[in-house]
Amino acid sequence: MSTFDSTKQLLPALLQEIVAGKIQLPDFQRGWVWDDNHVQSLLVSVARSFPVGAVMLLDTGGEVRFQTRLIENILFDNLIPEPDKLILDGQQRLTSLTQVLMLKTAVNTYDEKGKELKRFYYVDIKMALESEGIEDAFISIDEDKKQKTNFGRDVTLDLSTTELECKQLYFPCNQMLNSDDWERKLYEYAPENFPDYMAFRTKVLDAYRSYQIPIISLSKDTSKEAVCLVFEKVNTGGVSLSVFELITATYAADGYNLRDDWFGSELRQINGRLTRLKNEPILKKVESTDFLQAITLLNTYEKRQRDIASGKTGKSISAVSAKRVAVLSLTLEDYIKWADRVEKGFMLAAKFLRKECFFSNRDLPYRTQLAPLSAILTTIGERWLEPKIYQKLTRWFWCGVLGELYGGAVETRMANDVEEFLAWIENDEHEPRTVFDASFQPERLNTLRSRLSAAYKGINILILRGDAEDLFWKANVQELDQEEVAIDIHHIFPKAWCAGKDIKPAVYDSIINKTPISYKANRMIGGNAPSEYLKKLQEHKQVGLDDEGMNKLLVSHLIDPESLRRDDFYSFCDARKQSLLAMIENVMGKSAQAQSEIG
Repeated sequence: MSTFDSTKQLLPALLQEIVAGKIQLPDFQRGWVWDDNHVQSLLVSVARSFPVGAVMLLDTGGEVRFQTRLIENILFDNLIPEPDKLILDGQQRLTSLTQVLMLKTAVNTYDEKGKELKRFYYVDIKMALESEGIEDAFISIDEDKKQKTNFGRDVTLDLSTTELECKQLYFPCNQMLNSDDWERKLYEYAPENFPDYMAFRTKVLDAYRSYQIPIISLSKDTSKEAVCLVFEKVNTGGVSLSVFELITATYAADGYNLRDDWFGSELRQINGRLTRLKNEPILKKVESTDFLQAITLLNTYEKRQRDIASGKTGKSISAVSAKRVAVLSLTLEDYIKWADRVEKGFMLAAKFLRKECFFSNRDLPYRTQLAPLSAILTTIGERWLEPKIYQKLTRWFWCGVLGELYGGAVETRMANDVEEFLAWIENDEHEPRTVFDASFQPERLNTLRSRLSAAYKGINILILRGDAEDLFWKANVQELDQEEVAIDIHHIFPKAWCAGKDIKPAVYDSIINKTPISYKANRMIGGNAPSEYLKKLQEHKQVGLDDEGMNKLLVSHLIDPESLRRDDFYSFCDARKQSLLAMIENVMGKSAQAQSEIG
């Protein structure tokens, strides 16, 4: 069965439905943003009977309900009517035409630099009648209907009264679709202009009054997911419609303000969930999508468990899901049921991450792993601290990070992990897919160069939590980082030294040759050979370490002191690679694959 129909509608009838409130906007539509030039260009296109594109409307009255709003500047003295249709595509065009052609007030628009303007639109009738004049016949003037030059001192065109309009033959665009009153005034004030006006009426006004807009009409049976996808496909503004915005518009139809719940409201003097979550530094970048996905995972998991318990089989059993269609299916009752519990789950996730030594959002390998982690912790609560469960939780987490399994589209993995991890708690044989799938090839260490990659971030944190001590300051690196002493990941064998030895950047830029140290230590390292900068550091009056003391610091970074002191780059790399692999294997609970040599 087709969910859409296509037809055409006369422009005057379509705009009349808009001002009558029969056609409105869904609340997730952005505001009107067209500037003055765009508006004038549209007016010219209609005057020349050029196509301006189809409009897409959604029939109301189905199960999918949205909060709605009128097109800008349309006002009602009494109760606003319920709309028959909603605009999904064509908002900017329809709003522009409604503002200019149907309303008597000045149009709120913008100049090319984004400055707000209030404009009235006119057609120079004499210019419009010229063979090539229609392009320049449409003009806009200030709210007082006076065109000025010399910084507003000189008035070059005054259309502030109907009499002045008629005598100078400037036709107001808000009379385009019904000019009876203006025609009477023209006959009264300037009857000599009537022949030109009648020619203009035939050439331009008739074009407007007979202009037909192609309409694609979606039926009321169109699903919420389809509305979302269709809107994104046809939206020419370049901004995708988020699931959060669509759900917000849906819940608002039932009187619930999801934006206030998430972002908070100064007017109502309430903090939103986002504000509370951001009190945890590791959750600074959490998004509404993460929160909604965690709720959806739990909501669908509960339904699946209920279906299994009731004896359902096969495809009749609900699936655990974090996909868009499942998120869009969340009812208001579902959201209210889970929201507080999931918020606590995210707080537990922050505690877990702190325990794994993640303290800053910039160090978080995958934001996408927050949703399943929080869903799991929402379910098990404080049980995550039980040694056996904690061991499984850390293994699952690090397999996801170092196996680099939570990049890209991961909704299916999220769903599998939640269901399989919760089963794993009770049965050791139900190992989650992420733990089973995860692998770390030793060669990956050779190619990890970007500090933005998940595995790179994870390995850096593993080094830090091993109590890596700074080469200059008397503190471990993580303490310095928390005290806001400038810390960064720097080369152990300096770039300049490596370049001088003809070692390729692809080799010396890998994580094998990098470690977190303070800015002070890095400055002293400079471009020197390791044997030289180690001596310089040890002899510094503020450091004062013997070889044994410095060796201890180096070992805390998984650096082999002897190869470093010999300036033996390749021996150093081989030794550090083995140490890094042992650390990785320990947290993943599985062996790395056969390794290859560097060099």
